[in-house]
Amino acid sequence: MRALVTGGLGFVGSNLVDRLVEKGWTVYVIDDMSSGSYLWKNDSVKEYYYDDIGLLSSVFCEDVDVIFHLAAEARIQPSFQNPHLWQKSNVLGTSVVCDYARTRDCKVVYAGSSSCYGGKLKNPYTFSKKLGEEMCEMYSKVFGVSTVTARFFNVYGPRNPLIGEFTPIIAKFEELKSKGLPLTVVGDGKQRRDFTHVSDICDGLIQLAEAVWQGEIFNFGTGINYSINEIVDLFESEKVTLPKRRGEAQETKADIKNTQKILGWEPKYKLEDYIKEIINEL
Repeated sequence: MRALVTGGLGFVGSNLVDRLVEKGWTVYVIDDMSSGSYLWKNDSVKEYYYDDIGLLSSVFCEDVDVIFHLAAEARIQPSFQNPHLWQKSNVLGTSVVCDYARTRDCKVVYAGSSSCYGGKLKNPYTFSKKLGEEMCEMYSKVFGVSTVTARFFNVYGPRNPLIGEFTPIIAKFEELKSKGLPLTVVGDGKQRRDFTHVSDICDGLIQLAEAVWQGEIFNFGTGINYSINEIVDLFESEKVTLPKRRGEAQETKADIKNTQKILGWEPKYKLEDYIKEIINEL
């Protein structure tokens, strides 16, 4: 199998690239380095392209079986500051990928977001990811391109990025715990989230690449959620509170019955075990 991974130097992308290489795939990567790291390069990758996804058709001309489209402007809160950039990257960028797949007769596996369940008009980020899903579905229904969306639920694990105030919560808590600082909780901490290990996400993405789809959507979570206060307790830490932030859902919890039934996919990692390992290593 031959694959192009957009955003292949990012958190999920670099983990996926390593997994594909281990399985003997020929892998290409395109990444504009806006959130990736050269530290995560895999020497077995056929070639890295350090370009914007909008330039895909002009910088990349290899035949591949599937494009894993993970490149995106991420995070809810920053999207309020520059909504146009989020639409350009996540909507137009997805259109570029789908059209490349149309002309090259390859599949698209798209990285969606569980934030869509909170309502697509809640913030610019969620809106852009939902339109990306619909872009994929349109290319399937109109042009016959095999597309499928994997909706991620709060991914954690190795290489989770540290990006200051908007660092994903598990990585943020890891960092604060390692420094002996109290954990920062937004609002009352009663909001609940479903957390998924990046290794389970990679398993699911690869399974999706092995079939032909017509714009279907699959949830990749655990079906278990935790309040942020419960996460603080698992870290055995004190907390400080910050003001509630706009645009964020009160609760996420993956319904994975369809994913289990159709793909046979099951999450292997438990958040409690991951946190225990972190505490034991400190």
